[in-house]
Amino acid sequence: MAAKKVSEKVLSVEDKQLRNYELVLIISPEIVDEVFDTTIDNVSQFITEKGGVVSDVERWGKRKLAYPIGHFMEGNYVLAQFKLKPALSKELEANLQISEEVLRHLLIRVE
Repeated sequence: MAAKKVSEKVLSVEDKQLRNYELVLIISPEIVDEVFDTTIDNVSQFITEKGGVVSDVERWGKRKLAYPIGHFMEGNYVLAQFKLKPALSKELEANLQISEEVLRHLLIRVE
């Protein structure tokens, strides 16, 4: 029983820490600029509402894809750097997977 309490304490301490992450998004090239901006704002808003901090968002623009995704041959690339609690990274990825505008994403923890 004592071991469970110790591990629960360790998890709660880790949840309070903010870790550095990088997120690369490939967003559909067919959406208009307003929806593109809204998609990026929604990701940033999710991070800040959950206690994270967005440090940088770089819009790389439209680029050719290495292979077709659906019927798309190009996509709008975005790189975001932020800090977030480790437990919330799964929730962020789940939200990105159900988003219709996001074709692909890659979330990496930066040391």
